[in-house]
Amino acid sequence: MTGNEYQAQAMRTLNPALSQKDMLINGVMGLCGEAGEAIDLVKKHLSQGHPLDRAALVKELGDVAWYLAETAYALEVPLDHVLEENLRKLRERYPEGFSADRSLRREETEADV
Repeated sequence: MTGNEYQAQAMRTLNPALSQKDMLINGVMGLCGEAGEAIDLVKKHLSQGHPLDRAALVKELGDVAWYLAETAYALEVPLDHVLEENLRKLRERYPEGFSADRSLRREETEADV
């Protein structure tokens, strides 16, 4: 399945009463909320001795994907484009793959801005 196929199927469950602005607001708030739910599962695992609930974490990641698709939809951007742009940025930042040195130099450059 492509990102665009996912986006098209997921948006079938979008509230049709939402304006484009409301979709954007709902999308970014939903991303924050679902990311919070995902980190809460990891926090409980790492800090409170709970077993990692992988099935619940997968469901939360799915919710993150839904809100990402909604946010892109509100921007009238295909989800594949969002994913491709992210990979382009990563290739520019780390052309040979991740490098701690490049990451540190990037942080220093951003701190100067």
